[in-house]
Amino acid sequence: MGGRAGGSAAAGASIPRQRQGGPGGLRQEYIDAFDEDADVFSPRPGIGAQRAETYPPVSDPQVSPVPPGVDDGEGAPPAGVPTQPKGGKGRAFTGVAAAAVTTVLAVIVAGQVARGGDSGVRSESAAGGTRATDSAASRDNARTTPSVSASPRVATLSYEQAMGTKYPLSATLTGSGKFKTVPGSAKAPGKGRKYTYRVDVEQGLGLDGQLFAEAVQKTLNDDRSWAHDGARTFERVSSGEPDFVITLASPGTTAKWCAKSGLDTTEDNVSCDSASTERVMINAYRWAQGSKTYGDKIYAYRQMLINHEVGHRLGYGHVTCEKDGELAPVMQQQTKFLDHDGIHCLPNSWPYPKG
Repeated sequence: MGGRAGGSAAAGASIPRQRQGGPGGLRQEYIDAFDEDADVFSPRPGIGAQRAETYPPVSDPQVSPVPPGVDDGEGAPPAGVPTQPKGGKGRAFTGVAAAAVTTVLAVIVAGQVARGGDSGVRSESAAGGTRATDSAASRDNARTTPSVSASPRVATLSYEQAMGTKYPLSATLTGSGKFKTVPGSAKAPGKGRKYTYRVDVEQGLGLDGQLFAEAVQKTLNDDRSWAHDGARTFERVSSGEPDFVITLASPGTTAKWCAKSGLDTTEDNVSCDSASTERVMINAYRWAQGSKTYGDKIYAYRQMLINHEVGHRLGYGHVTCEKDGELAPVMQQQTKFLDHDGIHCLPNSWPYPKG
């Protein structure tokens, strides 16, 4: 892991031995290098620049940098070097020992590179050699490498579950006003009078357009709906000239389109059939959140909402239940009320609830 540090001994390369010469078997210029005032372990001029050129920064992302204040070994003598005695000869022999240790370390590093068994960080020591720091020591011991696992699966809701779930959406939202047609189509399943429709959803709502389109097709073609007894059948298209466009839009955009037909939906934040246009407007806030009259029965409320507004497109007007405890007609304004004139009506989603 990570590239080799520049200047490391190449795999299999031999290390040149120190040539002997001069009095006592040592070259004089080598002994002279350790004069009375020399510090064998002090950095030499140009070492830092040479290090930067020869040893580029380690790019291994798994290697942790040395924390501030922690000694990483730079500038410290190699382990095992005896304390330097005073006197020229002592320093000379100490220098020889340091050179010998450095040579041994270089041989070890060369062997590790050849085997490929060490992935630690390599850095230059103060004595000019190359040392290897253990990879475990250069990392936080508490850190563990996360195991590779599959991404958590996102549970897919069934149609019934999705239709029974409320979704967040502001009652005062005014969207972009731009619509996008839900792609795809659904053939009319019956043999009655066929109506074609398109499903548009205002962009930026964050609601599931496919779920909305599926709900419209299933609801309208249910035998309890306007398709009762084969009287009508409904087909969803995504192109051409449909009989109407059922549109899911924000409260603000719904109000604008309903106003085109002289209808005010702002007081109770409701939906409408904008009869002077091609659009049947479904208020996205009501689709997402329902109404107090239906409480948590959001699935049934959504079916009522579709049947009610399409009922207007088919020519039906508002009516109310006539007896206490009776099912409210689907054309009653159930978003606004279930009770009227002392009569309590029950919520109902269908034009023909008995099928």
